[in-house]
Amino acid sequence: MVAKKSIKFIAVLVLTLTSFVAHANGEENDHKGELVNTPGKIKEYIAHHLKDSHDFHLFTDNASGTHVSFPLPVIVWTKDGLKTFMSSEFHHDDEGKVIVEKNGTRLVKLHSKIYELEAGATSVIIDEETHHATNAHKVLDFSITKSVFGMLLTGLLMFLGFTALARGYKKGHTIPKGFARVLEPLVIYVRDDIAKPNIGEKKYRKFMGFLLTVFFFIWILNLLGLTPLGFNVTGQIAVTACLAIFTVVIYLVSGSKDFWAHTLWMPGVPYILRPILAVIELIGFVLIKPFSLLVRLFANMTAGHFVVMSLIALMITLKQDFGAFGSTGMSLVLALFISVIEILVAFLQAFIFTMLSSLFIGMAVEEHDDH
Repeated sequence: MVAKKSIKFIAVLVLTLTSFVAHANGEENDHKGELVNTPGKIKEYIAHHLKDSHDFHLFTDNASGTHVSFPLPVIVWTKDGLKTFMSSEFHHDDEGKVIVEKNGTRLVKLHSKIYELEAGATSVIIDEETHHATNAHKVLDFSITKSVFGMLLTGLLMFLGFTALARGYKKGHTIPKGFARVLEPLVIYVRDDIAKPNIGEKKYRKFMGFLLTVFFFIWILNLLGLTPLGFNVTGQIAVTACLAIFTVVIYLVSGSKDFWAHTLWMPGVPYILRPILAVIELIGFVLIKPFSLLVRLFANMTAGHFVVMSLIALMITLKQDFGAFGSTGMSLVLALFISVIEILVAFLQAFIFTMLSSLFIGMAVEEHDDH
């Protein structure tokens, strides 16, 4: 047991230090191979790192200018139909300088977005005021980006984990084995402390599948965001908005007759006020509640990654004042401290999203008593 605990502790320490070193290497040079050694460039690098991308960029060798990365499939729908190729064909260009030609269709990548050049265009023209392309238009992008890869990986991990847990129950194992020991207490926690209190004993079971999926999906994605792979899936507002929309659809479709009666024609108030209150209630359920869900998750995770990388960047910005050793030591201590807090936040944000989703569902399915 002591040996196993020691191995686990060493594994966690190595993972944390590896993450730190990976970020530290990234602060030395960006995806263009330029040194990141000023506050302005550091801010630009962090903003670029938090965005989604079409490949996993690890680092750039300053001496040779070689990019070390892992390309991902690019799948776009243009005027001429579907085009597929690997992101490595763009050669890490993000300024529209590299043109990828597929069956007469010319594609460029500008600010992590893929554009199709107009007929006869040999280069992209960028407006100086808006910084947008004037002779190109966006395409429908179905690419396997870094965020999509992270979601697919999370889905695979969830499928394997819960399949193993279910298989153990079918075999009659009263005590789970392996990773299932981690899943069972969390499943019971979601059931007893989130679903039952908010939805009720009679109706909670119907929504357990959704609540468990949301909880583990967000939690695992948040944990992946703390690894050197650089995932920031829950920091993409499109992802959090999609999760919030799922919650809205479920509690609106599952709403009881009493819920809709109290929402659209609220009893106990003057008739003249009921239409006004109905509009306010509908805005709250359709817009305000999902907006609070998506913004809370998006803002907290993005801010967490930004703070961690900013603290790591202290080794560069404070090097002149405290020396290389002093700035690196200060950056390491602060970054490790915030990283530990981020592990707690990863669970906390999954809990909050699931808790609020179950609360909204419970409000919709509750049977109101007329006194």
